[in-house]
Amino acid sequence: MARLVALFEALTRGDVARLGDIYRDDARFKDPFNDVQGVAAIQRVFTHMFDALDAPRFVVSEAVVQGDRCFLVWEFSFRFRRERREQRVRGGSHLVFAVDGRIEVHRDYWDAAEELYEKLPVLGALLRWLRGRMSA
Repeated sequence: MARLVALFEALTRGDVARLGDIYRDDARFKDPFNDVQGVAAIQRVFTHMFDALDAPRFVVSEAVVQGDRCFLVWEFSFRFRRERREQRVRGGSHLVFAVDGRIEVHRDYWDAAEELYEKLPVLGALLRWLRGRMSA
């Protein structure tokens, strides 16, 4: 587990080509924007992250392991290409490992509205207004 956490925390564009070392060929990856299967598709998700964002970086604060399953609590920091301000997204990853020790299922959980959309100028103002109207 320590090796896996270290890989995610130090992930670079160059590491994307080696994701087959930690993901099974038929692995599934799902997050609020993607639902893909296979190492090549997972590599495209991470390649897109490096293409679209400046300085993307994960910091794992907790790892809970039970048998062939693991849950990671993380913070993802990055900058949009045209902005200087660093953004942060907090979330978690549920990982299921195959018999060979590689990841079979990787599911990321995070609130896209709270962590991302609300930070956008026009959409953010609308979402914050809606959240205020809907809260008790």
